[in-house]
Order: sequence, then C-alpha cells, then structure tokens
Amino acid sequence: MSDAAWTPVAGLADFAASDAIAVVAAGKEIAIYLVDGAVFATANRCTHGDARLCDGWVEGHEIECPLHQGRFDVRSGAATGAPAEVALASYPARLAGDRVELQLG
Repeated sequence: MSDAAWTPVAGLADFAASDAIAVVAAGKEIAIYLVDGAVFATANRCTHGDARLCDGWVEGHEIECPLHQGRFDVRSGAATGAPAEVALASYPARLAGDRVELQLG
C-alpha cells in the first residue's frame, strides 16, 4: 500500500497511563499496543468473551483479556492462550515521529 493509505489515529503521549489504548477508525474499534518502542494493532474485542482488550494486560507481545484471561499475540492477532481459540483481526501499524498510524484498507 502507498503512504496515502496510512491513517493517523493516536500519539505516543496517549500511552502515558497504559501500554494498550483503544481508538475508533474506519468504523472499527481497534486496540493499539506499545511494546518495546514498536506499535501493533488488533481488533479491540476478545473473540472469546467480547471484552475490551485495551483493558487487559500486556506482557511481552501478548495481551491478556481482562474477562477470562485468554491471550493473543499483538503482532499477528493469533490466539495464544485458552480459552481464546479464534484469532483477532490485526492491522499494520507504525510510528511516524510521535504519531501512531494504521493501514485500514
């Protein structure tokens, strides 16, 4: 995709209180994670319990759902811990200066 397809959705300052935040872009609720200076983005709803993943816990490259403790890899959306079995949608994310940008097309 071209650079025109990148959409700014947040800033690094938005992560001051948490390693995971939620944004709404292109009609989708998306969780964005800051891990070791890199950003990753997935759907914000757990595929098992419909909880908001941005309210969960980031450990390494995994987000743990706050409802039933299912885990997902923030890099790919893959389910990595029961009871979660279905992967999350994931989106290309990048930092452009202090802005977080996503490709949503």
